[in-house]
Amino acid sequence: MNNKYKKILNKYRIFKFLLFSPFLISIPFLHNVKVNAGLEFQWDQDSGYRRLKWYQRDSESKSRNTIFFFLRPSDRKAGLLKITMKIPKTFKSTLKEEKISLCQVKIGGFDTRTKCIKDISADIELNEDNTSLDIFPYNPIPSNKDSYAIVFKVFNPRRTGLYQFHSYGQYFGKNPVSSYLGSSTIVID
Repeated sequence: MNNKYKKILNKYRIFKFLLFSPFLISIPFLHNVKVNAGLEFQWDQDSGYRRLKWYQRDSESKSRNTIFFFLRPSDRKAGLLKITMKIPKTFKSTLKEEKISLCQVKIGGFDTRTKCIKDISADIELNEDNTSLDIFPYNPIPSNKDSYAIVFKVFNPRRTGLYQFHSYGQYFGKNPVSSYLGSSTIVID
């Protein structure tokens, strides 16, 4: 091979090494990078899935958290006599009946915080394996312009991931059957 071509080939190898070495050196430091996605992915969009709004104060695993599951006016057709929430089996947390409440809520935004305005008196029943929650308000939740929330004060589970909570409601009227209100998908980092 000609000396001229050897020099060009060696320069190209050195250039390639200098170009990719910062990337190769930084790979061990990338394992702690966290990316917060602004996109919620659902597997089956064509089913009767309805997305409910929710808010959580802290998304770190094993940290103290307050989670608000909202029931906005557009989510309710009539007065609600009973609310049932299906909790995922993998949501291994410290759920206790005394740390769950129902309240009228002011949903926060850019410059305000989400907070409970008025507590709603209700009987709360959590089944033994923490997979279902029944809330029986003393007075039916009206279908007015106010927003309501089911509030969990818990320690987040150790396992990170997506947790989907399904809500069902029994409306005031002749038909005592519970109907699907929607689902909330929370994220634990």
